Amino acid sequence: MALFTDPLRDMDRVVNSVLRQAPASAAMPLDLYRRGESFTAQIDLPGVDPSTIDIDVEDRTLTVRAERTSVTGEDIQWLSHERPTGTFARQLVLGAGLALDRIDADYSDGVLTLTIPVAEEAKPRKIQVSHTPRTIEQDTPQA
Repeated sequence: MALFTDPLRDMDRVVNSVLRQAPASAAMPLDLYRRGESFTAQIDLPGVDPSTIDIDVEDRTLTVRAERTSVTGEDIQWLSHERPTGTFARQLVLGAGLALDRIDADYSDGVLTLTIPVAEEAKPRKIQVSHTPRTIEQDTPQA
C-alpha cells in the first residue's frame, strides 16, 4: 500500500501548529529607541479594545497586557482564522536611571506608545569649577 504525502500540506500543518504555540511576544511586536532624554517603546496592538490594555511597573519590570477578542456566534463558519486572540503580555526590564513615576502611555491607530523619561539624577550635567587665586601670604611658609 502506497501512502501519498503532500509536502505543501505537511508544511502548512507544521507551520500552523508552530504559530499556535508562538510566544505572546509574537502577537505584540515591539520597537524600542532612545530620542534625547527619553526612551520610546511602540507596541503593535491592532484590534485591541483600549479598555483592555493594562500597564504596570513592579520592581523595575514593566508589564503590558492586552486582550483581543474574536467574533463569536453559532452561525459563524470560519474559513480562515489566523489573527491571534486572547490575552497577550509583554515584559520589559527597565534599567536604573529611568523616571518610572513619569511613564506616559498613548494608544492610537493600533499602536501603544510608551514614553519613559530618563531620571533627572541620571542625566549628564556639567559641574562648575570655582577658582580662588592664591595670594603670596599663602605661598610663604611660616617660621
